[in-house]
Amino acid sequence: MSGIPNLHTDVAAFEVRDGCLCVGGRTVTDIMAEAGDVPAYLYDRELIRQRIRELRNALPKGISLHYAIKANPMPEVVAFVATLVDGLDIASAGELEVALGTSCDPEDISFAGPGKKLHELQAAVDAGVTLNVESSTELERLASIKSANRPRAAIRVNPDFELKSSGMKMSGGPKPFGIDAEVVPDVLIAMRDMPIDFAGFHIFSGAQNLNPESICNSQRQALSLALELSAHAPSPPGFINIGGGFGIPYFPGDEPLELTSIGRNLESLSAQLKARIPDCKLVIELGRYIVGEAGVYASTITDRKVSRGHTFLVVDGGLHQHLSASGNFGQIIRKNYPVAIANRIGADDREVASVVGPLCTPLDLLADKMELARADIGDLVVVFQSGAYGFTASPHRFLGHPPPVELLL
Repeated sequence: MSGIPNLHTDVAAFEVRDGCLCVGGRTVTDIMAEAGDVPAYLYDRELIRQRIRELRNALPKGISLHYAIKANPMPEVVAFVATLVDGLDIASAGELEVALGTSCDPEDISFAGPGKKLHELQAAVDAGVTLNVESSTELERLASIKSANRPRAAIRVNPDFELKSSGMKMSGGPKPFGIDAEVVPDVLIAMRDMPIDFAGFHIFSGAQNLNPESICNSQRQALSLALELSAHAPSPPGFINIGGGFGIPYFPGDEPLELTSIGRNLESLSAQLKARIPDCKLVIELGRYIVGEAGVYASTITDRKVSRGHTFLVVDGGLHQHLSASGNFGQIIRKNYPVAIANRIGADDREVASVVGPLCTPLDLLADKMELARADIGDLVVVFQSGAYGFTASPHRFLGHPPPVELLL
């Protein structure tokens, strides 16, 4: 076993056997030979387990850890993660179905997202999950639901602050997410006359943040706001979900998120909450951080060509299967994800090459002028950090190519 050279140290968590990358204890060449003639997303369950163990060790014991299914909704992945966390967070009726198919108690499932349709609200209430209400209209719709279960609603709050340094900001200023903080007191007062049980607050400020100081500051502000709003609530909140935002390193210069200071901060916040509302749980909601580094996307080189002195490795996958790695999923300036030739790890013969897919567009680029092991037709290219927002965030039907497969190993 050995590490992987020239890649981020977290990527080296994957085993390498005789120069070939392994996922779930098996070589990628063996896995792909069985997967068939299509690219594949490969998820290592042991790396997911290790990441959750690291979180448990770093965070105070009173913290409730939830998994945001949207990061990777593969049913097998969700079912596995559900055995290791305290709850699941969903954002659609489809994800509700996946969540209900796990060991997770419906009371520990929460449903967020703007624009929930009436049938989605009905299904959630019937199942006994908590709705994170995003508007006054949605609250009124929820109150109209007829079910054997009494609706349970948390208020998603759009605070006047944002998670600074985050790759995707979800709060502060005008947002489609949640109810503006200044309006929430009136909404809470109105809830007193509605046939709805008040469950708590959901304050999600941003995602993909590698700055622990920024995360800690946002957590402090979120708890302070929730405690302030609690004075207007119909009953004490059962939980306060302060989101997550924990990022993973994708690009050169990125450093892994340091958890120690975040753990100390959460310990302080937990003590504050216990002193004010003893029976209220403090919830952290993470998705990418749990599964992102445990997955790779593997494709096969179908052609090798040199154009005016530059080498192109053409693979049977591309942006239609891994949109984020192509740089077309939120990047302003395109950067390379960590990429390697899976069956030539540690090879001395190196070259600078670009990895491109089969699509008729220059956007179909998985690696741009990267130093890689010299590869040929039949070799395997892997894109690391692919366990989150890969398979389901990609336009599989673009140009009619077959979709990839997903395997939990």
